Amino acid sequence: MGIDLERARRETPGCNHVAHFDNAGAALPPRPVLDAVIEHLELEARVGGYEAARRRAEAVEHVYDALAGLLGCGRDEVAVVENATRAWDMAFYSLRLGPGDRILTAMAEYASNYISFLHVARRCGAVVEVIPNDESGQISVPALEQAIDAGVKLIAITHVPTNGGLVNPAAEVGRVAREAGIPYLLDACQSVGQMPVDVASLGCDLLSATGRKFLRGPRGTGFLYARRGMLEHLDPPFLDLHAATLVARDHYEVRTDARRFENWETYVAGKIGLGVAADYARGWGLGEIRDRVYGLANELRRRLAALPGVTVRDLGVERCGIVTLTAAGHSASAIQQALRERAINATVSRLTSTRLDMEARGLSELLRVSVHYYNSEEEIERLVAALREVLRR
Repeated sequence: MGIDLERARRETPGCNHVAHFDNAGAALPPRPVLDAVIEHLELEARVGGYEAARRRAEAVEHVYDALAGLLGCGRDEVAVVENATRAWDMAFYSLRLGPGDRILTAMAEYASNYISFLHVARRCGAVVEVIPNDESGQISVPALEQAIDAGVKLIAITHVPTNGGLVNPAAEVGRVAREAGIPYLLDACQSVGQMPVDVASLGCDLLSATGRKFLRGPRGTGFLYARRGMLEHLDPPFLDLHAATLVARDHYEVRTDARRFENWETYVAGKIGLGVAADYARGWGLGEIRDRVYGLANELRRRLAALPGVTVRDLGVERCGIVTLTAAGHSASAIQQALRERAINATVSRLTSTRLDMEARGLSELLRVSVHYYNSEEEIERLVAALREVLRR
């Protein structure tokens, strides 16, 4: 059926105020998510935080069903935490790595993840190895296969990098990981919400994501998928009385489900809103969302490539809703500011966020323009016209 653009924009209050092309940063929330969060915050103000959570217990619990439906997993395989970085960290730091253990990753890995690799390598003697890209700019699956041996203890890649439209072949990587029996951690921060993400099809053991980006949920929410059969092999880096139970003076028992990665205090209003956001996305259809987003992004790339001095920088065989560019003689930061003055949101992706990839391409910064299904063709025309005007200066 496709996306009903008029309804999508009607249900997105921010569309009345700004042309929002920073969906890879934080998308505009739809009215149902906004209402759910505000309603709960108002209830907390009236009756108290604990009392409000007790009254809305069913809505709080529903987030696990909503996310399980979104990812194609069981509700016991989902943990809800503060953000995607915390979700990823809880998974990674739960692995038992030792001297000489090899961690395989990709060129487009996010800096926070790579810092964690180096941190653990420094502490325990593990080895971090970067698999090269193929000719299209995505991780080379043949090179990954050739790197596999008994010393590889983790494959961890980013599905969609923060600095471009590349969609890494995550399912092919999953196939390699499954065949070799190696744990596979997928950072899906930029992919969940703009395309179907099914953990069984991807073959990942662990997956981290956020609420605020393409899923259109509240900021301060993130979640982790941990495959049921993987849980017994993971030792959470810290525990509290939610993640474990003190059953005797000198003994505790860790939860058997993915909530062992949570802690007791949580953003209840955000958690409810996250469940609403997952339901809302599924209501549109993730396939329909992907088709709309990819179509808008491809049209935007075509229009941008026609502007004098502009180079579109996206890599990969499959390219998603993140569009990046450089403009000769103009800094990305200056362009971002000029667009902001025209009520057009974009952002800048810098070297420090994806150092390996950016250094390899000789880039220090990119203007990142990311579309979503509620963006209109008229907004794309407005963006291109604004860029044309700015670049004439």
